[in-house]
Amino acid sequence: MSQIKIFILEDDPSLNETLVEFFEEKGFLVDSEYDGLEAESKLYENRYDLLIFDVNIPSLDGFELLKSIRGFGVKTPVIFLTARDGIEDVKSGFDFGAEDYIKKPFILEELYIRVEAILNRYNKNNESYELSDNIKFNILSGELIIDGISHKLSKKESKLLEIFISSKGKILSHEEIFNELWEYDETPSDSSLRTYIKNLRKLLGKDSIESIKKRGYRYNLK
Repeated sequence: MSQIKIFILEDDPSLNETLVEFFEEKGFLVDSEYDGLEAESKLYENRYDLLIFDVNIPSLDGFELLKSIRGFGVKTPVIFLTARDGIEDVKSGFDFGAEDYIKKPFILEELYIRVEAILNRYNKNNESYELSDNIKFNILSGELIIDGISHKLSKKESKLLEIFISSKGKILSHEEIFNELWEYDETPSDSSLRTYIKNLRKLLGKDSIESIKKRGYRYNLK
């Protein structure tokens, strides 16, 4: 099983470093940022198992960042870790889609207990598809489990596989895939699509995704 990957957004350098070191010592893989827009860019490019956000962050605050990534389809659980302790702030945090809201100051071990509880809950509820006798696909984590070994897909690869699974046996045109795979403010790319499909075929088998000349692609597993 792959290591659990956490992303931390905290603009206080000392606390940011403390949190990174604490969770790395617990065996997690950890990325962190100090700025909301930098975090947004990283969250669009990478997959994580849990997100920990401060709220009062430069460029884009934690609430707006969560709203943005939820709109982009990121379902990763989020914990707010903030000095904003008014009841309206707490309500806003949960309204935006957070799983927990922890007020500063806090105890590191308590944060760890809450992180473990959320991860256990999400692991139980993850949507998992059996693609063949030896391959499983977890939609929420974006992982392919092949012969018991975890392979982490990129966000676009995971979304593409989800599209194929939901349209199994159907020929999907490039236009249909473009409309599903890219957001309205993104520019679709034939070369990128071919790369994503090539990467999926390496894991699933060359016949898993069939190229239909001048028509598109068809997913054939199970």
